[in-house]
Amino acid sequence: MKILRNIALAAASLAAFAFTSCDDTKSYAELLTDETHYVNAYLANQRVVASIPADTVFETGPDAPYYRLDEDGNLYMQVVNAGTPGNKVKSDELIYFRFTRYSLYKYSGGELSGGVGNEDDLSFNNTSFRYGNYQLQSSSQWGSGIQYPLALLPVDCEVNLIIKSQLGLTNEIAEVVPYLYHIRYYRPKI
Repeated sequence: MKILRNIALAAASLAAFAFTSCDDTKSYAELLTDETHYVNAYLANQRVVASIPADTVFETGPDAPYYRLDEDGNLYMQVVNAGTPGNKVKSDELIYFRFTRYSLYKYSGGELSGGVGNEDDLSFNNTSFRYGNYQLQSSSQWGSGIQYPLALLPVDCEVNLIIKSQLGLTNEIAEVVPYLYHIRYYRPKI
């Protein structure tokens, strides 16, 4: 009897171990691969330029191409409005922005759905960062992707920005979800 009980316990333990080791969750590497597929699916319907123009003069408008901004393909930018020439951002300057973001996981058949943000909802809290100052949680929470266009364009620009999770919101990095942002930047009115 004791031997049967030990065998039964051993079998139950082995079954429990086998059950937990056959988990259906994806590895981080698999999630990153999925993220790339979702970004590529969106970009397949767009013009894409593999690098930033040497003179940083971008095509603009709703039919402008998406420019790959980094070597790893974590950030792509379409310039809707290039802003006012000479209106460059300063280090640690307070910049406000209005945005709508769309999960590229929900992109299907050429359609984006479920955009959220403060672009059209004035009751939404102000969103801001101090340019280049990632020591402040109010700036770092947005990730580095949101700030990158201002290294290339004036403060009053308007862009569509594809941001993969590594450069996105810091509290969402582990979710590995790419987003398309429509963003307008501006200085506070004094």
